[in-house]
Amino acid sequence: MLLRHGESVWVAEGRFQGQGDSPLSPEGERQAELAAARLARPHAVPALPIPAGPPIEIRHSPLARTTATAAAVARAMASPDAMDATVPVVPDAGFLEIGQGEWEGRPASEIEARWGEVLAGWRRDPLTTWAPGGESLVAVDGRARASLATVLAALRARSAGTDVPGSQVLGYGGLPSDEPWTVVVAHDGVFKVSLLALLDLPLERFWTFPFALAGISVVEIRAGRPRLRAHNLTEHLRELETERRQALDAERSRSGAL
Repeated sequence: MLLRHGESVWVAEGRFQGQGDSPLSPEGERQAELAAARLARPHAVPALPIPAGPPIEIRHSPLARTTATAAAVARAMASPDAMDATVPVVPDAGFLEIGQGEWEGRPASEIEARWGEVLAGWRRDPLTTWAPGGESLVAVDGRARASLATVLAALRARSAGTDVPGSQVLGYGGLPSDEPWTVVVAHDGVFKVSLLALLDLPLERFWTFPFALAGISVVEIRAGRPRLRAHNLTEHLRELETERRQALDAERSRSGAL
């Protein structure tokens, strides 16, 4: 399971992040709490496509925004009203966001003004153009693959040891209830690279899969084949939108605005 962190202060301010260590904003903290509550009750209707029981670990990028999001998930899973399970929380630098070099912490407007051509190149062909002083996608791919290998090896070690394909068509039986699963909490950019690696797609497809803030994606490995079972689930954030509307209505009522 792939979970992107909640909104950070720099996201709220429209700044490029990369490996800059911006903390969660108040909205991001609420997003993390709602995502954590969803993961702590994954089989509440509509159920997430994962096996029964708690994950074997919560692996996360060591930056502040992902560490806080991972901690929220662990707390929710430990609740007696949810899984009542203590799940190991493991920082993993392989899942750090793509380093953005000189762009980190700068407003998008400044980057467009100072590095317009480079930014356009990054958006057009990220394999040949990236932030000055930042990481290449090839370098990110190398470290992400190493961390993914660690995750998959841990899952393999906990699996039932069988490789029965079963039906590859949804609707013909669910996942075995005793199969292991894990949660990775990281960032949009490194998740783009990681998902391409898992699905054996070329890095040239970098911009194919967007990842929403506090969004949930699920990759299932069946008979040695990865398949994307869910992507960018954000229904758990509906409560936040309701709270926003209620606050707006209350403000309009106080001000008399129509």
